[in-house]
Amino acid sequence: MKKHTIKTVVLTFGIAIFMSNSVFGQTGNKQDRKKPPTFKELIKEMDANEDGKLSKSEIKGPLKEHFSEIDTDEDGFITEKEFEKAPKPERKERN
Repeated sequence: MKKHTIKTVVLTFGIAIFMSNSVFGQTGNKQDRKKPPTFKELIKEMDANEDGKLSKSEIKGPLKEHFSEIDTDEDGFITEKEFEKAPKPERKERN
């Protein structure tokens, strides 16, 4: 009877720990965090005319919102050099 009770307690705690990690999305692995895309990834995804540059009409999201800040030479395109020198977005604060 005692062995059965111990097994039940261990199993219950094991399930509780597993469920708490699943519910809160904690994997314990920092590599699972989403990283910002590289310029090559953006080109592959958004460069519709395949000229190696991104125009305002080709992009979306935060990149489009901050286009004028990133396009430092004001030629209407974001090049790889401009992208690399672009100000990095501020991290969201945790509550």
